[in-house]
Amino acid sequence: WGFAPIMYSTISTKVNPVLIFYLVSLSINNLLVLTVATKETDGFRRFLKSAKHFNYTIKVLGQGQKWKGGDYVTAPGGGQKVRLLKTALEEMKKQDKIILFIESYDVVFASGPKELLKKFQQTRHKVVFSSESLIWPDRHMEDKHPHVREGNRFLGSGGFIGYLPNIREMVADWKGKDNDSDQLFFTKIYIDPVKRKSINITLDSTCRMFQNLHGALDEVVLKFENGRVRARNLLFDTLPVIIHGNGPTKLQINYLGNYIPNTWTFENGCTVCHQDLRPLTALKSEYPMVLIGIFIQQPTPFVTVFFERLLKLQYPKNRLKLLIFNQEVHHERHVSSFLHDHGNLYQNVKFIRPEEGMDGPADMCRKDKDCEYFFSIDIEVVLKEENTLKILIEQNLPIVAPMITRVGRLWSNFWGALSSDGYYARSEDYVDIVQGRRVGVWNVPYVSSVYLVKGSLLRSELTDSELFNSHILDPDMAYCHSVRNKGIFMYVTNMHTFGRILSTENYQTDHLHNDLWQIFENPEEWQERYIHENYTHIMKDKLIETPCPDVYWFPVFSDVACDHLVEEMEHFGQWSGGRNKDSRIQGGYENVPTVDIHMNQINFEKNWHKFLLEYIAPITEKMYPGYYTKAQFDLAFIVRYKPDEQPSLRPHHDASTFTINIALNQLGPDYQGGGCRFLRYDCSIKAPRKGWALMHPGRLTHYHEGLPTTAGVRYIAVSFVDP
Repeated sequence: WGFAPIMYSTISTKVNPVLIFYLVSLSINNLLVLTVATKETDGFRRFLKSAKHFNYTIKVLGQGQKWKGGDYVTAPGGGQKVRLLKTALEEMKKQDKIILFIESYDVVFASGPKELLKKFQQTRHKVVFSSESLIWPDRHMEDKHPHVREGNRFLGSGGFIGYLPNIREMVADWKGKDNDSDQLFFTKIYIDPVKRKSINITLDSTCRMFQNLHGALDEVVLKFENGRVRARNLLFDTLPVIIHGNGPTKLQINYLGNYIPNTWTFENGCTVCHQDLRPLTALKSEYPMVLIGIFIQQPTPFVTVFFERLLKLQYPKNRLKLLIFNQEVHHERHVSSFLHDHGNLYQNVKFIRPEEGMDGPADMCRKDKDCEYFFSIDIEVVLKEENTLKILIEQNLPIVAPMITRVGRLWSNFWGALSSDGYYARSEDYVDIVQGRRVGVWNVPYVSSVYLVKGSLLRSELTDSELFNSHILDPDMAYCHSVRNKGIFMYVTNMHTFGRILSTENYQTDHLHNDLWQIFENPEEWQERYIHENYTHIMKDKLIETPCPDVYWFPVFSDVACDHLVEEMEHFGQWSGGRNKDSRIQGGYENVPTVDIHMNQINFEKNWHKFLLEYIAPITEKMYPGYYTKAQFDLAFIVRYKPDEQPSLRPHHDASTFTINIALNQLGPDYQGGGCRFLRYDCSIKAPRKGWALMHPGRLTHYHEGLPTTAGVRYIAVSFVDP
């Protein structure tokens, strides 16, 4: 598509070499991308992937050399890049090259060479620099910058394109030190009218080719169209070819890099999530050795369930080592019980108790050359996906977290963005990721609670044992801050439903089985632990039985729920004695007394009401059409029947519209006899099933009695609903 425009109106009869240069065909084959990368970072690898996506030809300068160009934070630097560029250009023989010189650690391509060359040709200049709205590093030079018709006035040295002879001329006078400022060097050339004209330099002032993000974050948005993703500059209505996260915009280029170039699209979802994997099924040797670090920082519900799930993790246990760091005395018995029963399954176990100190959490893996991964997990994480560890390892990423959320809230274990002071900020895509409308593997600035780190990373880049320590930040924030400063990418994946995180708010440790009180704070976990596994199938599978007229029998409690309720009441121990005189009830007199403990005696009445509303009321409304209940009760209690205490209960009506009677233990192993007889129908239920509820009208029609318990101890949970 043509030739560079002829810049002179007079043509000599002699062939001018410079004029021949102007007539060079702008062929893609003549474009060479030069970049300096002394170290292969995650950002550099991302740059190469985006270049490969569009078939750019890349030559990397400075590989394996020590970086002496400064850190750009304490002072301007980058002179080493100019030195390396100058040397590379001097070695080039072909004069027809078009050179694109750009950064690589914080750059992605958004389009291909054809579009770039076309836009370069349209500038009618020989060297085009990226532009910025902010002047740096010397503000005193502001007045010396030429004004532009539209757009940014100031030069950005992070990207420029031009013809080889012109760029060679531009850097020919470089004699600076490696830590001198490349930005200042190029700026002085640009603001010198003579040099600017001689070399024929201009700025890409409206960001048609180069988009520097510093000072322009509010101007740049993602543009999704026809299966492609571009960055769009709203101010100039342009689609830049190259996006540069210069200065303090590294997190923003990481965000854009989650989509550009076509990394994630609405049409195809994640296009790169299955690239560069480490498939474990292909391993001919043993699985990688993993150290699992388990952290217990505070009283936490369902700790025993956490360890049950840990046992179910689908990974060879002889390739797992455990480091359990417990700072909570209350949970020492839970950890000790798990280790006593199952600790010998693992290759190695280290248990650090509350009174013991601890080095850096990752040190155990860092110092162990056989440790390929460190898997950090907080005790409040509910890991439902049994293949989580395999999935994360196969992603083959430096640091990757499985996304977990808190049910009913937008909380998750990652942040999509950071505020200016380094705390949480919501990225534009955060809600879509959390709610699963965008699925993929996402480069994010912060992960917590559960994540996998490569052991090699701990032994190379993250060698500081103080990674988690900070005077002002919590351990996870301090860790992520250190990782970001090293230029290491952290990822979160929501390609599977991994699990959730528990709420530890309002968790009290005053009881024997404190998890019983978690129906409000952690309802999903409570249901999984305490509700019968067949409860959700009651209607679909027609599990409700009718052993007597208008008496309904259905599963509601798990064995664990039954056991915990019985053990909780026995632990409390203040059984009533079964006398008529009872100060616990209104009026102080009970006509048909039982040996019992009321729910309000253990501060369980609100939790019990919630249970009745959630799990009993729906069944009531199905079985008694037209009756709707709010599950109010004055009396809800656990009854104990023993042959030598109170073996039975005489015939009576209940002070309720309907009654719930749940068997809490098992006929045979736990007791003999027992049951319930409805006199009007001469109908008895003599083998109540553990965890199953009997629901029947309380007044008028269902006069009933408790049949004698002849051996052992029988427990039932009774509720007089809607008195």
